[in-house]
Amino acid sequence: MDPRLQKHPLGYFEIVNKPTTEELQEYYSDKYYQEAKSSYEHEYSEDELTYFQVKLEQRFAALQKAQPNLRCGGQFLDVGCGEGYALAFFRNKGYETKGLDFSSAGIESKNPNCVDVLETGNVFELLKEEITSGNVYDVVWLQNVLEHVLDPISLLKSLRKLVSSNGVVVITVPNDCSIVQREALERNYIDHAFWIAPPDHLSYFDYNSMKNIAGETDWYCADIYGDFPVDLFLLHPESNYVRNKLLGKDAHRSAVQIENLISKKPIEQVLDFWRSVAQVGIGRNLTSFFIPKV
Repeated sequence: MDPRLQKHPLGYFEIVNKPTTEELQEYYSDKYYQEAKSSYEHEYSEDELTYFQVKLEQRFAALQKAQPNLRCGGQFLDVGCGEGYALAFFRNKGYETKGLDFSSAGIESKNPNCVDVLETGNVFELLKEEITSGNVYDVVWLQNVLEHVLDPISLLKSLRKLVSSNGVVVITVPNDCSIVQREALERNYIDHAFWIAPPDHLSYFDYNSMKNIAGETDWYCADIYGDFPVDLFLLHPESNYVRNKLLGKDAHRSAVQIENLISKKPIEQVLDFWRSVAQVGIGRNLTSFFIPKV
């Protein structure tokens, strides 16, 4: 095991020497100030925009499957809402939406019609305020958030107060320390564990640990789905984007195109496929659907 990591009793890996709360706040304040100035100038291709929508449609179908009693047109909270694509999607589905983010730059650039439901500031502090305020949501959306927090177990326990009895928490995390990544490292196809990235990523989850975490934090894990296993490109020298950074854009483009092709199949087949990808441990990301324990 990499000496920077230790294994939590629930099966996920975490950074040994975590930053303090103050250090983390200072880091994110500086990071998101810089990103607000530059990161959202990128224009997406038509394939990428299609990809955003098909993944949202898949996750919407999955959350309805996970929670058949979900209230249509209910309350939706997006924690770390970025460019606002999920906010716009759920608003179009009739939900009352709210987004939390460090900056308004992403939404102003890509989904300016959602600025009115955005609250900016330290996302983790804003989330604490939501939890203590007594607000209740039918869908809480945590896309690439859990890996950043100092104590993911405490966060998930506290979220129980924020979610309605027939609600869903949708949690997307990177599938880091995966079997594909470890294989690439053990065979010397890559020369370092590029996925270990503190202070950005403090915890590293897989399929089994997400199941374990749900049980420990008063949730039931209704389902877990993977997405395109872009790390497979690391096993071929002509597509290894870690060895050759110039290959990164082509790897991303291929992943997007393949995702879009798969999405043309019936939704049940698509969900079955991505569920299998998660189960065998090769997806680049994992999206879990947690519902309250009865």
